[in-house]
Amino acid sequence: MMGAIVLSHRWLGIAFCLLFAMWFASGIVMHFVPFPVLTEAERFAGLAPVERGEAIMAVGGAVVASGITDATRVRLIRRSDGPVYLVSGPSRVRSVRASDGADASVESPGVALAIVQDHARGRGLDVTHATIIARADYDQWSVPNGFDRHRPLFRIALGDAAGTEVYVSSRTGEVVLDTTRFERGWNLAGSVLHWIYPTVLRSDWPLWDRLVWTLSLLALIAAALGAVVGIVRIRLRGGLIGSPYRGWHALHHIVGLAATAFVLTWIFSGWLSMDHGRLFSRGQLTPAEAGVTNAVPDWRGAPSPYQQPLSTSAREVEWFAFNANVFRRDRTGLGSQTLTKAGQPTRDRQMAFLDEQDVLSLTTRIAAGCGVASVLADNDDYPAHSIVPGAPVYRSRCGDLWFDVDGADGSVLQRLDGSRRAYRWAYSALHTLDFPVLMAHPRLRDVLIVGLCALGLVFSVTGIVVGWRRLQAKFST
Repeated sequence: MMGAIVLSHRWLGIAFCLLFAMWFASGIVMHFVPFPVLTEAERFAGLAPVERGEAIMAVGGAVVASGITDATRVRLIRRSDGPVYLVSGPSRVRSVRASDGADASVESPGVALAIVQDHARGRGLDVTHATIIARADYDQWSVPNGFDRHRPLFRIALGDAAGTEVYVSSRTGEVVLDTTRFERGWNLAGSVLHWIYPTVLRSDWPLWDRLVWTLSLLALIAAALGAVVGIVRIRLRGGLIGSPYRGWHALHHIVGLAATAFVLTWIFSGWLSMDHGRLFSRGQLTPAEAGVTNAVPDWRGAPSPYQQPLSTSAREVEWFAFNANVFRRDRTGLGSQTLTKAGQPTRDRQMAFLDEQDVLSLTTRIAAGCGVASVLADNDDYPAHSIVPGAPVYRSRCGDLWFDVDGADGSVLQRLDGSRRAYRWAYSALHTLDFPVLMAHPRLRDVLIVGLCALGLVFSVTGIVVGWRRLQAKFST
Protein backbone atom coordinates (compact mmCIF):
# COMPACT_ATOMS: atom_id res chain seq x y z
CA MET A 1 0.00 0.00 0.00
CA MET A 2 2.72 2.46 0.98
CA GLY A 3 4.61 1.58 -2.18
CA ALA A 4 1.63 2.57 -4.31
CA ILE A 5 1.27 5.85 -2.37
CA VAL A 6 4.96 6.66 -2.83
CA LEU A 7 4.85 5.85 -6.55
CA SER A 8 1.66 7.86 -7.10
CA HIS A 9 3.04 10.88 -5.23
CA ARG A 10 6.32 10.69 -7.12
CA TRP A 11 4.80 10.86 -10.59
CA LEU A 12 1.96 13.18 -9.73
CA GLY A 13 4.52 15.43 -8.06
CA ILE A 14 6.69 15.43 -11.18
CA ALA A 15 3.63 16.26 -13.28
CA PHE A 16 2.43 19.09 -11.03
CA CYS A 17 5.52 20.61 -9.36
CA LEU A 18 5.76 23.42 -11.91
CA LEU A 19 2.03 24.11 -11.52
CA PHE A 20 2.43 24.31 -7.74
CA ALA A 21 5.30 26.79 -8.08
CA MET A 22 3.26 28.87 -10.54
CA TRP A 23 0.25 28.96 -8.22
CA PHE A 24 2.25 30.10 -5.19
CA ALA A 25 4.23 32.76 -7.07
CA SER A 26 1.23 34.12 -8.96
CA GLY A 27 -0.82 34.09 -5.75
CA ILE A 28 1.53 36.68 -4.26
CA VAL A 29 1.12 38.89 -7.33
CA MET A 30 -2.68 38.53 -7.30
CA HIS A 31 -2.89 39.63 -3.68
CA PHE A 32 -1.47 43.04 -4.58
CA VAL A 33 -2.66 43.44 -8.21
CA PRO A 34 -6.15 41.99 -8.76
CA PHE A 35 -7.70 41.32 -12.15
CA PRO A 36 -8.66 44.57 -13.93
CA VAL A 37 -12.19 45.87 -13.37
CA LEU A 38 -14.00 49.16 -13.79
CA THR A 39 -14.75 50.22 -10.24
CA GLU A 40 -18.04 51.89 -9.37
CA ALA A 41 -16.13 55.07 -8.47
CA GLU A 42 -14.50 55.10 -11.94
CA ARG A 43 -17.76 54.34 -13.72
CA PHE A 44 -19.69 57.02 -11.87
CA ALA A 45 -16.97 59.64 -12.32
CA GLY A 46 -17.23 59.14 -16.08
CA LEU A 47 -20.99 59.77 -16.21
CA ALA A 48 -22.25 63.08 -17.55
CA PRO A 49 -25.15 64.90 -15.84
CA VAL A 50 -28.55 63.93 -17.22
CA GLU A 51 -29.59 67.33 -18.51
CA ARG A 52 -33.02 68.80 -17.92
CA GLY A 53 -35.19 70.21 -20.66
CA GLU A 54 -34.59 67.48 -23.24
CA ALA A 55 -37.50 65.51 -24.66
CA ILE A 56 -37.54 62.22 -22.74
CA MET A 57 -40.18 59.55 -23.31
CA ALA A 58 -41.94 57.73 -20.48
CA VAL A 59 -40.20 54.76 -18.87
CA GLY A 60 -42.97 52.38 -19.89
CA GLY A 61 -42.57 53.43 -23.50
CA ALA A 62 -38.84 52.72 -23.35
CA VAL A 63 -39.52 49.22 -22.02
CA VAL A 64 -41.96 48.53 -24.84
CA ALA A 65 -39.50 49.89 -27.42
CA SER A 66 -36.73 47.65 -26.08
CA GLY A 67 -38.71 44.49 -26.68
CA ILE A 68 -37.59 43.07 -23.30
CA THR A 69 -40.82 41.72 -21.87
CA ASP A 70 -39.24 40.60 -18.58
CA ALA A 71 -37.49 43.90 -17.82
CA THR A 72 -36.79 44.49 -14.12
CA ARG A 73 -34.48 47.52 -14.29
CA VAL A 74 -34.29 50.64 -16.44
CA ARG A 75 -31.56 53.28 -16.28
CA LEU A 76 -31.35 56.70 -17.87
CA ILE A 77 -27.88 58.05 -18.67
CA ARG A 78 -26.47 60.66 -21.00
CA ARG A 79 -23.98 59.48 -23.60
CA SER A 80 -22.01 61.70 -25.93
CA ASP A 81 -24.73 61.12 -28.55
CA GLY A 82 -27.63 62.01 -26.24
CA PRO A 83 -29.73 60.52 -23.43
CA VAL A 84 -30.52 56.80 -23.59
CA TYR A 85 -32.55 54.32 -21.59
CA LEU A 86 -30.79 51.04 -20.70
CA VAL A 87 -33.43 48.33 -20.24
CA SER A 88 -32.33 45.16 -18.42
CA GLY A 89 -33.94 41.76 -17.96
CA PRO A 90 -32.54 38.64 -16.29
CA SER A 91 -30.62 37.59 -19.39
CA ARG A 92 -30.16 40.59 -21.67
CA VAL A 93 -29.93 44.35 -21.92
CA ARG A 94 -30.79 46.85 -24.64
CA SER A 95 -30.37 50.57 -25.10
CA VAL A 96 -32.98 52.82 -26.70
CA ARG A 97 -32.91 56.54 -27.34
CA ALA A 98 -34.74 58.43 -24.63
CA SER A 99 -36.24 60.82 -27.18
CA ASP A 100 -38.09 58.35 -29.40
CA GLY A 101 -37.29 54.75 -28.36
CA ALA A 102 -35.10 54.06 -31.40
CA ASP A 103 -32.34 51.47 -31.10
CA ALA A 104 -29.27 53.01 -29.44
CA SER A 105 -26.79 50.15 -29.75
CA VAL A 106 -23.34 51.23 -30.91
CA GLU A 107 -22.10 50.05 -34.29
CA SER A 108 -19.91 52.99 -35.26
CA PRO A 109 -16.31 53.12 -34.00
CA GLY A 110 -16.58 56.90 -34.08
CA VAL A 111 -19.49 56.89 -31.63
CA ALA A 112 -17.62 54.48 -29.33
CA LEU A 113 -14.56 56.72 -29.43
CA ALA A 114 -16.61 59.81 -28.57
CA ILE A 115 -18.25 57.97 -25.64
CA VAL A 116 -14.85 56.99 -24.25
CA GLN A 117 -13.46 60.49 -24.68
CA ASP A 118 -16.33 61.99 -22.68
CA HIS A 119 -15.99 59.29 -20.02
CA ALA A 120 -12.23 59.77 -19.71
CA ARG A 121 -12.51 63.56 -19.49
CA GLY A 122 -14.96 63.14 -16.62
CA ARG A 123 -12.28 61.15 -14.82
CA GLY A 124 -9.55 63.67 -15.61
CA LEU A 125 -7.71 61.38 -18.03
CA ASP A 126 -5.79 62.55 -21.09
CA VAL A 127 -7.65 61.74 -24.33
CA THR A 128 -5.47 63.65 -26.77
CA HIS A 129 -4.24 60.49 -28.49
CA ALA A 130 -7.26 58.21 -28.02
CA THR A 131 -7.69 55.69 -30.86
CA ILE A 132 -9.82 52.63 -31.61
CA ILE A 133 -7.87 49.38 -31.33
CA ALA A 134 -10.42 46.67 -31.96
CA ARG A 135 -14.04 45.53 -31.92
CA ALA A 136 -14.14 41.94 -30.74
CA ASP A 137 -16.05 39.48 -28.59
CA TYR A 138 -13.09 38.46 -26.44
CA ASP A 139 -9.60 39.46 -25.48
CA GLN A 140 -7.45 38.61 -22.46
CA TRP A 141 -9.12 41.13 -20.14
CA SER A 142 -12.75 40.84 -21.25
CA VAL A 143 -13.21 37.06 -20.93
CA PRO A 144 -15.31 37.04 -17.68
CA ASN A 145 -18.92 35.95 -18.20
CA GLY A 146 -20.25 39.25 -16.87
CA PHE A 147 -19.43 40.86 -20.22
CA ASP A 148 -21.47 38.37 -22.27
CA ARG A 149 -24.51 40.64 -22.52
CA HIS A 150 -22.30 43.47 -23.80
CA ARG A 151 -20.36 41.68 -26.56
CA PRO A 152 -18.86 42.60 -28.91
CA LEU A 153 -16.79 45.27 -27.17
CA PHE A 154 -14.95 48.25 -28.59
CA ARG A 155 -11.43 48.62 -27.16
CA ILE A 156 -10.00 52.15 -27.20
CA ALA A 157 -6.45 53.09 -26.22
CA LEU A 158 -6.21 56.54 -24.63
CA GLY A 159 -2.51 56.84 -25.46
CA ASP A 160 -1.82 58.35 -22.04
CA ALA A 161 1.22 57.80 -19.84
CA ALA A 162 -0.48 54.95 -17.95
CA GLY A 163 -1.30 53.05 -21.14
CA THR A 164 -5.02 53.08 -20.31
CA GLU A 165 -7.37 51.04 -22.50
CA VAL A 166 -11.15 51.39 -22.18
CA TYR A 167 -13.89 48.99 -23.33
CA VAL A 168 -17.32 50.07 -24.57
CA SER A 169 -20.39 47.83 -24.81
CA SER A 170 -21.80 47.65 -28.32
CA ARG A 171 -25.20 46.81 -26.79
CA THR A 172 -25.55 49.77 -24.44
CA GLY A 173 -22.74 52.20 -25.26
CA GLU A 174 -21.57 52.06 -21.65
CA VAL A 175 -17.96 51.95 -20.57
CA VAL A 176 -17.71 48.53 -18.89
CA LEU A 177 -13.98 47.96 -18.31
CA ASP A 178 -10.64 49.69 -18.22
CA THR A 179 -7.08 48.45 -17.85
CA THR A 180 -3.67 50.06 -17.50
CA ARG A 181 -0.25 48.91 -18.65
CA PHE A 182 0.68 48.22 -15.03
CA GLU A 183 -2.40 46.04 -14.49
CA ARG A 184 -1.97 44.13 -17.72
CA GLY A 185 1.71 43.43 -17.15
CA TRP A 186 1.39 42.21 -13.59
CA ASN A 187 -1.75 40.20 -14.32
CA LEU A 188 0.08 38.22 -16.97
CA ALA A 189 2.28 37.05 -14.08
CA GLY A 190 -0.66 36.92 -11.67
CA SER A 191 -4.29 36.14 -12.47
CA VAL A 192 -3.74 34.83 -16.00
CA LEU A 193 -1.24 32.24 -14.78
CA HIS A 194 -3.01 31.51 -11.50
CA TRP A 195 -6.42 30.88 -13.04
CA ILE A 196 -4.97 29.29 -16.22
CA TYR A 197 -6.77 32.07 -18.04
CA PRO A 198 -5.51 32.35 -21.64
CA THR A 199 -8.18 33.86 -23.87
CA VAL A 200 -8.50 30.85 -26.17
CA LEU A 201 -9.33 28.60 -23.19
CA ARG A 202 -11.32 30.97 -20.95
CA SER A 203 -13.62 32.06 -23.77
CA ASP A 204 -15.02 28.49 -23.66
CA TRP A 205 -16.28 28.56 -20.06
CA PRO A 206 -17.44 24.90 -19.75
CA LEU A 207 -14.10 23.61 -21.08
CA TRP A 208 -12.09 25.94 -18.84
CA ASP A 209 -14.21 25.02 -15.82
CA ARG A 210 -13.75 21.27 -16.29
CA LEU A 211 -10.04 21.51 -17.06
CA VAL A 212 -9.07 23.70 -14.10
CA TRP A 213 -11.32 21.75 -11.70
CA THR A 214 -9.67 18.49 -12.79
CA LEU A 215 -6.12 19.85 -12.58
CA SER A 216 -6.83 21.30 -9.13
CA LEU A 217 -8.22 17.98 -7.91
CA LEU A 218 -5.20 16.04 -9.17
CA ALA A 219 -2.90 18.59 -7.53
CA LEU A 220 -4.79 18.16 -4.26
CA ILE A 221 -4.39 14.39 -4.48
CA ALA A 222 -0.66 14.80 -5.14
CA ALA A 223 -0.29 17.06 -2.09
CA ALA A 224 -2.32 14.73 0.15
CA LEU A 225 -0.26 11.70 -0.89
CA GLY A 226 2.91 13.69 -0.25
CA ALA A 227 1.70 14.59 3.24
CA VAL A 228 1.15 10.90 4.01
CA VAL A 229 4.61 9.95 2.73
CA GLY A 230 6.24 12.86 4.55
CA ILE A 231 4.67 12.00 7.90
CA VAL A 232 5.39 8.27 7.59
CA ARG A 233 9.04 8.93 6.71
CA ILE A 234 9.71 11.17 9.74
CA ARG A 235 12.75 10.15 11.75
CA LEU A 236 13.35 11.38 15.30
CA ARG A 237 16.95 12.23 16.13
CA GLY A 238 17.70 13.45 19.59
CA GLY A 239 14.10 14.53 20.07
CA LEU A 240 14.14 16.52 16.80
CA ILE A 241 12.33 15.74 13.57
CA GLY A 242 14.71 14.43 10.92
CA SER A 243 14.60 12.91 7.46
CA PRO A 244 15.99 9.65 6.04
CA TYR A 245 16.82 11.49 2.82
CA ARG A 246 19.85 13.56 1.84
CA GLY A 247 20.41 16.77 -0.11
CA TRP A 248 17.51 18.27 -2.03
CA HIS A 249 15.29 15.33 -1.20
CA ALA A 250 15.80 15.92 2.53
CA LEU A 251 15.13 19.64 2.06
CA HIS A 252 11.93 18.82 0.17
CA HIS A 253 10.89 16.52 3.02
CA ILE A 254 11.59 18.98 5.85
CA VAL A 255 10.17 22.06 4.11
CA GLY A 256 7.16 19.97 3.10
CA LEU A 257 6.53 18.99 6.71
CA ALA A 258 6.71 22.66 7.73
CA ALA A 259 4.34 23.68 4.95
CA THR A 260 1.98 20.69 5.02
CA ALA A 261 -0.96 22.36 6.77
CA PHE A 262 -0.83 25.46 4.58
CA VAL A 263 -0.24 23.61 1.31
CA LEU A 264 -3.11 21.19 1.90
CA THR A 265 -5.62 23.84 2.98
CA TRP A 266 -4.56 26.25 0.23
CA ILE A 267 -4.73 23.69 -2.56
CA PHE A 268 -8.01 22.32 -1.18
CA SER A 269 -9.58 25.79 -0.99
CA GLY A 270 -8.19 26.62 -4.43
CA TRP A 271 -9.93 23.55 -5.80
CA LEU A 272 -13.14 24.72 -4.11
CA SER A 273 -12.86 28.04 -5.96
CA MET A 274 -13.88 25.98 -9.01
CA ASP A 275 -16.78 24.29 -7.19
CA HIS A 276 -19.54 26.18 -9.03
CA GLY A 277 -22.30 24.25 -7.30
CA ARG A 278 -20.72 20.80 -7.45
CA LEU A 279 -20.45 20.31 -3.66
CA PHE A 280 -21.76 23.56 -2.17
CA SER A 281 -24.71 25.78 -3.02
CA ARG A 282 -23.94 28.79 -5.22
CA GLY A 283 -25.52 31.54 -3.13
CA GLN A 284 -28.06 32.33 -5.84
CA LEU A 285 -31.82 32.61 -5.64
CA THR A 286 -33.83 29.55 -6.60
CA PRO A 287 -36.08 29.91 -9.67
CA ALA A 288 -39.12 30.26 -7.36
CA GLU A 289 -37.41 32.94 -5.25
CA ALA A 290 -36.18 34.77 -8.34
CA GLY A 291 -39.70 34.66 -9.75
CA VAL A 292 -40.93 36.66 -6.77
CA THR A 293 -37.91 38.94 -6.45
CA ASN A 294 -37.69 39.71 -10.17
CA ALA A 295 -41.43 39.88 -10.84
CA VAL A 296 -42.09 42.08 -13.84
CA PRO A 297 -43.80 45.29 -12.66
CA ASP A 298 -46.32 47.47 -14.39
CA TRP A 299 -43.88 49.89 -15.96
CA ARG A 300 -46.71 52.26 -16.86
CA GLY A 301 -46.75 53.32 -13.20
CA ALA A 302 -43.04 54.09 -12.99
CA PRO A 303 -42.32 57.61 -11.67
CA SER A 304 -41.26 59.36 -14.87
CA PRO A 305 -38.96 62.36 -15.37
CA TYR A 306 -42.10 64.44 -15.83
CA GLN A 307 -43.77 63.43 -12.56
CA GLN A 308 -40.57 64.11 -10.65
CA PRO A 309 -38.26 66.55 -12.46
CA LEU A 310 -34.63 65.58 -12.92
CA SER A 311 -32.15 67.10 -10.53
CA THR A 312 -29.50 69.27 -12.14
CA SER A 313 -26.88 67.14 -10.39
CA ALA A 314 -28.32 63.72 -11.31
CA ARG A 315 -25.85 61.61 -13.31
CA GLU A 316 -27.94 58.48 -13.50
CA VAL A 317 -31.61 57.70 -12.92
CA GLU A 318 -32.70 54.12 -12.37
CA TRP A 319 -36.13 52.52 -12.05
CA PHE A 320 -36.17 49.08 -10.46
CA ALA A 321 -38.76 46.55 -9.35
CA PHE A 322 -38.74 45.65 -5.67
CA ASN A 323 -41.42 43.75 -3.80
CA ALA A 324 -44.04 44.32 -6.52
CA ASN A 325 -43.36 48.08 -6.52
CA VAL A 326 -41.35 50.34 -8.77
CA PHE A 327 -38.77 52.65 -7.24
CA ARG A 328 -36.98 55.52 -8.92
CA ARG A 329 -33.37 56.07 -7.88
CA ASP A 330 -31.63 59.39 -8.66
CA ARG A 331 -27.84 59.14 -8.34
CA THR A 332 -26.50 62.60 -7.52
CA GLY A 333 -23.11 61.47 -6.21
CA LEU A 334 -21.07 58.33 -5.71
CA GLY A 335 -22.45 57.99 -2.20
CA SER A 336 -25.64 60.03 -2.48
CA GLN A 337 -29.02 59.22 -4.02
CA THR A 338 -32.74 59.70 -3.63
CA LEU A 339 -35.38 56.95 -3.82
CA THR A 340 -39.01 57.54 -4.72
CA LYS A 341 -41.73 54.87 -4.65
CA ALA A 342 -44.29 54.75 -7.41
CA GLY A 343 -47.86 55.63 -6.55
CA GLN A 344 -47.08 57.90 -3.62
CA PRO A 345 -46.45 61.65 -3.48
CA THR A 346 -42.78 62.50 -3.69
CA ARG A 347 -42.79 64.39 -0.40
CA ASP A 348 -44.27 61.36 1.42
CA ARG A 349 -42.02 58.65 0.00
CA GLN A 350 -38.64 60.19 -0.74
CA MET A 351 -35.64 58.69 1.05
CA ALA A 352 -32.02 57.84 0.48
CA PHE A 353 -32.22 54.05 0.82
CA LEU A 354 -34.65 51.22 1.36
CA ASP A 355 -35.43 50.54 5.01
CA GLU A 356 -35.73 47.38 7.12
CA GLN A 357 -39.46 47.08 6.56
CA ASP A 358 -39.05 47.22 2.77
CA VAL A 359 -36.60 44.32 2.93
CA LEU A 360 -38.68 42.29 5.38
CA SER A 361 -41.76 42.73 3.18
CA LEU A 362 -39.86 41.09 0.33
CA THR A 363 -38.18 38.24 2.19
CA THR A 364 -41.37 37.16 3.92
CA ARG A 365 -42.82 36.56 0.46
CA ILE A 366 -40.01 34.18 -0.54
CA ALA A 367 -39.25 32.36 2.74
CA ALA A 368 -40.90 31.44 6.03
CA GLY A 369 -39.94 32.45 9.57
CA CYS A 370 -38.16 35.70 8.70
CA GLY A 371 -37.04 37.88 11.59
CA VAL A 372 -36.55 41.63 11.57
CA ALA A 373 -34.01 42.71 8.96
CA SER A 374 -30.85 44.24 10.40
CA VAL A 375 -28.02 46.32 8.96
CA LEU A 376 -24.90 44.28 8.26
CA ALA A 377 -21.79 45.36 10.17
CA ASP A 378 -18.62 46.14 8.20
CA ASN A 379 -16.76 43.34 10.00
CA ASP A 380 -19.46 40.70 9.67
CA ASP A 381 -18.24 37.10 9.30
CA TYR A 382 -20.20 36.85 6.05
CA PRO A 383 -19.49 40.22 4.44
CA ALA A 384 -21.51 41.88 1.69
CA HIS A 385 -21.12 45.42 0.40
CA SER A 386 -23.42 47.84 -1.37
CA ILE A 387 -22.49 49.25 -4.72
CA VAL A 388 -22.99 52.70 -3.17
CA PRO A 389 -20.40 53.64 -0.52
CA GLY A 390 -22.03 54.05 2.88
CA ALA A 391 -25.36 52.48 1.86
CA PRO A 392 -26.76 49.85 4.22
CA VAL A 393 -26.87 46.16 3.44
CA TYR A 394 -29.73 44.42 5.25
CA ARG A 395 -29.69 40.80 6.39
CA SER A 396 -33.01 39.05 6.79
CA ARG A 397 -32.72 35.71 8.61
CA CYS A 398 -35.45 33.26 7.67
CA GLY A 399 -34.57 30.29 9.82
CA ASP A 400 -31.44 28.68 8.37
CA LEU A 401 -31.76 30.78 5.22
CA TRP A 402 -30.34 34.31 5.14
CA PHE A 403 -30.83 36.99 2.49
CA ASP A 404 -28.53 40.02 2.15
CA VAL A 405 -30.20 42.90 0.31
CA ASP A 406 -28.56 46.11 -0.96
CA GLY A 407 -30.40 49.07 0.53
CA ALA A 408 -29.31 51.24 -2.40
CA ASP A 409 -30.89 49.36 -5.30
CA GLY A 410 -32.75 46.37 -3.86
CA SER A 411 -30.37 43.75 -5.28
CA VAL A 412 -30.16 40.45 -3.41
CA LEU A 413 -26.41 40.27 -2.87
CA GLN A 414 -26.24 36.88 -1.16
CA ARG A 415 -28.46 33.92 -0.40
CA LEU A 416 -26.76 32.16 2.49
CA ASP A 417 -27.93 28.71 3.46
CA GLY A 418 -25.86 26.39 5.67
CA SER A 419 -23.93 25.07 2.69
CA ARG A 420 -23.01 28.55 1.44
CA ARG A 421 -21.92 29.67 4.89
CA ALA A 422 -19.66 26.61 5.15
CA TYR A 423 -18.25 27.44 1.69
CA ARG A 424 -17.33 30.93 2.89
CA TRP A 425 -14.89 29.39 5.41
CA ALA A 426 -13.77 26.39 3.34
CA TYR A 427 -12.89 28.51 0.31
CA SER A 428 -12.62 32.23 0.96
CA ALA A 429 -11.16 32.18 4.47
CA LEU A 430 -8.68 29.39 3.79
CA HIS A 431 -7.60 30.67 0.39
CA THR A 432 -7.41 34.43 0.93
CA LEU A 433 -7.09 34.55 4.74
CA ASP A 434 -9.99 36.98 4.95
CA PHE A 435 -10.73 36.01 8.53
CA PRO A 436 -12.34 39.01 10.29
CA VAL A 437 -9.46 39.28 12.77
CA LEU A 438 -6.93 39.47 9.92
CA MET A 439 -9.05 41.86 7.85
CA ALA A 440 -8.86 44.22 10.84
CA HIS A 441 -5.04 44.06 10.57
CA PRO A 442 -4.28 44.25 6.82
CA ARG A 443 -0.50 44.55 7.19
CA LEU A 444 -0.38 41.35 9.24
CA ARG A 445 -2.54 39.64 6.63
CA ASP A 446 -0.18 40.82 3.87
CA VAL A 447 2.82 39.40 5.72
CA LEU A 448 1.09 36.07 6.32
CA ILE A 449 -0.03 35.70 2.71
CA VAL A 450 3.38 36.58 1.28
CA GLY A 451 5.24 34.51 3.85
CA LEU A 452 3.09 31.40 3.45
CA CYS A 453 3.07 31.61 -0.35
CA ALA A 454 6.84 32.09 -0.32
CA LEU A 455 7.17 28.98 1.86
CA GLY A 456 4.98 27.10 -0.59
CA LEU A 457 7.11 28.38 -3.48
CA VAL A 458 10.34 27.19 -1.82
CA PHE A 459 8.72 23.81 -1.21
CA SER A 460 7.66 23.64 -4.89
CA VAL A 461 11.16 24.53 -6.10
CA THR A 462 12.64 21.69 -4.06
CA GLY A 463 10.07 19.40 -5.66
CA ILE A 464 11.06 20.63 -9.12
CA VAL A 465 14.73 19.81 -8.42
CA VAL A 466 13.90 16.38 -6.98
CA GLY A 467 11.58 15.62 -9.88
CA TRP A 468 14.10 16.75 -12.49
CA ARG A 469 16.80 14.57 -10.99
CA ARG A 470 14.42 11.63 -10.88
CA LEU A 471 13.64 12.09 -14.57
CA GLN A 472 17.33 12.39 -15.41
CA ALA A 473 18.06 9.17 -13.58
CA LYS A 474 15.09 7.43 -15.19
CA PHE A 475 15.96 8.30 -18.77
CA SER A 476 19.76 8.15 -18.52
CA THR A 477 19.74 4.44 -17.75
